[in-house]
This record gives sequence, C-alpha cells and structure tokens, in this order.
Amino acid sequence: MNLLEIRNMKKTFDELEVITDISLNVKKGEVVSIIGPSGSGKSTLLRCATMLEKMDGGEMSYLGEKAAWEEETPEGKKVVYAPKQDLKRISRYFGLVFQNFNLFPHYTVLKNIIDAPVSVDKVPKKEAIGRAEKLLERLGLSDKTDAYPYQLSGGQQQRVSIARALALQPQILFFDEPTSALDPELTGEVLKVIKQLASEHMTMIIVTHEMQFAREVSDRIVFMEGGVIVQEGTPDEIFTSENARVREFIGKFGS
Repeated sequence: MNLLEIRNMKKTFDELEVITDISLNVKKGEVVSIIGPSGSGKSTLLRCATMLEKMDGGEMSYLGEKAAWEEETPEGKKVVYAPKQDLKRISRYFGLVFQNFNLFPHYTVLKNIIDAPVSVDKVPKKEAIGRAEKLLERLGLSDKTDAYPYQLSGGQQQRVSIARALALQPQILFFDEPTSALDPELTGEVLKVIKQLASEHMTMIIVTHEMQFAREVSDRIVFMEGGVIVQEGTPDEIFTSENARVREFIGKFGS
C-alpha cells in the first residue's frame, strides 16, 4: 500500500500558480528526493502534503485514508478536507523537519522533544523521556539533554529537530531543505543522520539541493520545475537523463 498518494494537486497564491498539476505516490520504506530550481514549487508541495497550506485542487490520502478531495459546488470544484478529528489522526502519520530548525528557544533540548508527545499524543511523561533519551543517544546528542538551542551548533539544532519529529513515531518524514541553513562542515553530520534513517527503511521525502546525497540515499528522484514534475525515476535514470533541462540542472552541481 502507498503511504502517501497525491492526485492532481494544485496550489495558487493570489494569481500565481505555484503547483500546476502534481501526482505522487510514496510506498513504505521508500526514500524520495525532490530536486529542481528555486521557485519550482518543491517547498509548497511539502507544505500542502503536511497540510500547512491548503490545496486548491486534487486529492490526498495517507495509508488509504482520505485527507482531502474535490467536490462539485455551485461555484465549481472545491477541495474539501476531512473532519477535524480525522485530520488530527491523519497528521500523526507524518513528521516535518524544517530548514530553520524551528526549535522552541526557551525549552531545553529534552523539553523540545517531549513536548508534543506529552501534550498532543498524551504519552506518559516517563515514556516520552525514555523515547527522547534513546533518540538523543542515537543522534549523538546524549550530553545535550539540558542544553538550550542557543548553546548548540546549527548541525546539533537540526539533529534535535529530527529527534523531535521522530519522537512522535511518524510513518513518513518530510525534510524541507534540511541543510540549507548550515555550513558545509555541519551539513555532513545532518546528512549522515538521514542516511542512517534511510538504512533503517524510514519512509522519507526530502527536498534538497545536495545532488550527490540525493543520488546516494534515494530510491527515487523527482525533478520539479514550473509547478509540475518534469521527470521522476531512479537516481541512475535522473543522473543519465536525456531531458536537456534535467541534464543542465544537474550539470550545474558538478555531478
């Protein structure tokens, strides 16, 4: 079964059509990287998939449960979302790691990680702490439990935000350019964590500009431009693409 199914997604901001028509399926255990030039709609696709933005057209399901679909209205077709309770349950299927970490500055590392499991998922505090400590150990941050975000490097902050997303035990993780706010040295430590998750068959969708990383970690790469998918395929298919635009884009990264 597909963990995520998107059919004919559309999204417009004012008069600007950012996503024209996108369909995408992601299976359990699959790692999908989304590449393409700035302004091609990659981040908007992620924001619509995680319901931070509402779609203007199309339908979307997680694990076969419909989150959004189109219905005919007197004004024409309109996207309808599932009832609030259903959406709350569906939103637990996924986690999102932002490019700017989005940690709470006034919370310790531990509190940043346990806050949502305790307050949203009603996980007992002791269990949430145990879960958080295991994740911090796994991500090489055991000694940072009581630190505050400002005391951490950018790479450490991003690893904490990955731990925070994993603490909710999602079925699928979305990464929106997880290394774009980091210098090259710190980028490596975050990519290493994502590679480790890939080796554990965590389902992931990663918007990235790191071409070599996308090539190494992905089962499938999606090249987007102008709000549509221009080409998708295995890393080998994309990196040896006959499509001139795909070749030109990848060539710029020296791959």
